Amino acid sequence: MHFDVDARDPGSSARAGRLHTAHGEVPTPIFMPVGTLGTVKGVHPQELKTDVRAHIVLGNTYHLYLRPGTDILEKAGGLHAFTTWDGPMLTDSGGFQVHSLQDIRKITEEGVKFQSHIDGSRHLFTPESVMDVQRQIGADIVMAFDECTDYPCAKPYAREAMERTHRWLDRCIARWDATSPLYGYNQVLFPIVQGSTYSDLRRESAEFIASKEAWGNAIGGLSVGEPAEEMYAMAEEVCHILPADKPRYLMGVGTPANILENIALGVDMFDCVMPTRNARNGQIFTSEGIINLRNAKWRDDFSPLDPLGDASVDQRYTKAYMRHLFMADEALGKQIASIHNLRFYLWLVEEARKHIVAGDFAAWKNSMVPRLQNRL
Repeated sequence: MHFDVDARDPGSSARAGRLHTAHGEVPTPIFMPVGTLGTVKGVHPQELKTDVRAHIVLGNTYHLYLRPGTDILEKAGGLHAFTTWDGPMLTDSGGFQVHSLQDIRKITEEGVKFQSHIDGSRHLFTPESVMDVQRQIGADIVMAFDECTDYPCAKPYAREAMERTHRWLDRCIARWDATSPLYGYNQVLFPIVQGSTYSDLRRESAEFIASKEAWGNAIGGLSVGEPAEEMYAMAEEVCHILPADKPRYLMGVGTPANILENIALGVDMFDCVMPTRNARNGQIFTSEGIINLRNAKWRDDFSPLDPLGDASVDQRYTKAYMRHLFMADEALGKQIASIHNLRFYLWLVEEARKHIVAGDFAAWKNSMVPRLQNRL
């Protein structure tokens, strides 16, 4: 498992690289489709390969722990075998999910006690147990257990959560080093930078995380409601500190414009539910802007979803047909839109990589961002 940097953009901090994992190579910058429960909603694993052309997918520790349960996953031989996805995989630690259960969880130094959102049963996540669960899931890249904060967040609490995240990281590393992979291939652990939107806390956290010399590093606690400018400012602070020869993963981000702006700051990896969640509501992303397929203006528009063929799942599907599917509440509309949006996100990072290698990423990014935010 290693990371190569192939090219750097002279006009920004963007770089093109390659993650080498036990299940294959991943070109960066990269977007990871979110498969929370071992499935990217509405998308067949084969479609992820052939239509979306995904290189790596994400699963969620919290959700997989509750359903189907890690005993089932271990009996199946891990999440790869269980789902038939044989490419690289990343799992987040569940820290964000238990954070979101504010009324049914309690954070202590030991870990997080929470009630299942499914049946109300009580559980405890500790740094140690989360490492064990991710060993059982078997992802190539796993996340340390962290405490995510809300936005806005008072600075004293942001510091408290950050320092607890650091202490938990030491426990995660100790448990990780004391255990071994279960399925015959290597796994790597990413620490997570926290600190809310406070520059001094972000720098302190990034320095602590960098000192651990992990295989890669993640940036958490952003895209939680803060203005985009604050997200970019915090990402820039952190990327200046995290090692330049290690991959950087910005968790839960974001819109197409967010992704390009953060690539320019030196981020390599992204994930977000937006392309599939918005697709199920009839919103698609294109190289010309954002389309709401329910709008009457598309009723007799027989042009393809995106004028750029490689940015679309299939040039045969027209806006008029897709609007018909959504207005008739046909499941196929949600499926096609989901695949289209995921393909568009993968196309976007592929194009970013091409322009980084060519040395003109900054100019291309500046021309693309206004178009991507345009509502058609």
